[in-house]
Amino acid sequence: MNSKSKNILRGVILLIYLLIMALVIYGIAAIFSYLNTGADRSSMLHTEIKQVEQYLPKFNWEPINNEGRPIDEQTLNSIENDYLDAWYVKHIAYKTNSIVGIDDYYTESARLNIFNIIDVNTKNRVSIDGITLSHSPNLEFFSEDGQMVVLTDNNVIEYKRIFKGEQLISEVNEISTYKVTLLLEDGFWRIRHLVKINSEFYNPETISKPLGISTIKGTNYYPQDTPWNMFGDDFNRSIIAQDFKLINSSGLNSIRIFVPYEDFGKSRVKTEKLEKLIEVLDLAEQNNLKVLITLFDFYGDYSVIDWSLTQFHATTVINSIKNHKALLGWDIKNEPNLDFESRGKSLVLAWLDKMIDHVKSLDPNHPVTIGWSNTKSASLLNEKLDFISFHYYEDLANLPELYTSIKTKIKTKPIIITEYGLSSYNGFWNPFGDSDKDQANYHNNIQTIFEANDIQFMSWTLYDFTEIPKEVVGRLPWRKNAQKHFGFIDKNGAKKASFAYISSSKE
Repeated sequence: MNSKSKNILRGVILLIYLLIMALVIYGIAAIFSYLNTGADRSSMLHTEIKQVEQYLPKFNWEPINNEGRPIDEQTLNSIENDYLDAWYVKHIAYKTNSIVGIDDYYTESARLNIFNIIDVNTKNRVSIDGITLSHSPNLEFFSEDGQMVVLTDNNVIEYKRIFKGEQLISEVNEISTYKVTLLLEDGFWRIRHLVKINSEFYNPETISKPLGISTIKGTNYYPQDTPWNMFGDDFNRSIIAQDFKLINSSGLNSIRIFVPYEDFGKSRVKTEKLEKLIEVLDLAEQNNLKVLITLFDFYGDYSVIDWSLTQFHATTVINSIKNHKALLGWDIKNEPNLDFESRGKSLVLAWLDKMIDHVKSLDPNHPVTIGWSNTKSASLLNEKLDFISFHYYEDLANLPELYTSIKTKIKTKPIIITEYGLSSYNGFWNPFGDSDKDQANYHNNIQTIFEANDIQFMSWTLYDFTEIPKEVVGRLPWRKNAQKHFGFIDKNGAKKASFAYISSSKE
């Protein structure tokens, strides 16, 4: 065998050796990783607790002035995270009557009480769907050996829905104080004692706020090329500025826009989205327009365990813009009554009720409303709202009587129709639909009703659109095509006959 062949053979043998060693090392590493997974508590839990993404109640430590040894910021954060995770695990346990995860966040003696409650509830077919929305803990003692913490958790806002089988039997809304002891075990803070020492019914006082504008005359707004995606990659400041100038020159003084929950990042609101929202408010101010912001667009879960996340989202959005001069007020959610059937009326109303309280606590200076889809729901939660708003797409002949009826029931608060309109689509999918002329007559007639009854309004909408997301009206072509033609301006940018009545019945 010549030297060249020997070198090739040596190379092949060396390569085979390296491959074998690599496989051996990989196998050892995999075995070690498998054996070590017991030390990673997050992978042990079937519930996959991720406090940052799943449970974000308001949490504010009271000034630290504890007995015992001083406590550093890292330890304080560790206590906070493990303590909130323990609450989250307990909520899941009482909702599902399962003990999964309890061992990791409660000491052996503390588990017994939870297990006993779960046993009793299971036997009686009782489940508790609960959440805490606020904690204000006071650190009272941190042991010299760094293994024990005692705190008093004040102003714990709790909400619970108690079920027997599938039937809701009770709702509890309370503010409580807890005495808590935590022990450091295996590198984690586990609850040793959690004792409620005080509790009372929670119903924060709501103070009504005026509109800040004498008469609302407005329209719902999306840029024509980016409907339902106003804050996306195609955000165009100059187009929005031109639209706002047109809206103002047409005799309107306000717009209603939408903040989509998921698109904005859900609980972790995206900075770039907020920056675009602020730009829109800046442009509105420059054009003397007030902005009604509708929160939680395309949100439809309402699950109690999700409430801390939605409140965290609202906190970020509201704190970013609550002092802007263009802000008119807050519309908690668009047409939430359409979710009554699928999600349950009591659950949707409970979420709305708590969100009203939360928004008012963040911004006591701007009015709050809910954009109900019809007159039937208009009086719901009216005692907590600053003005009443509903949408009207029904027979115009009935509007004066329906409006008067609502006004008779709710005498002290403004009532505004924040959506109304008529589609001018009469194409293939609806050959007998309304024409541009029909649409103009509709707007002329409704403006006459508004003026005769002193009704404030926001129309739907400035533009016709070429694309409608399926999430808006579904996939049926006759519904999507009708939705494309509610505007005062057609898809080519030409003003339709209805534009003459965008703000008045007088041409």
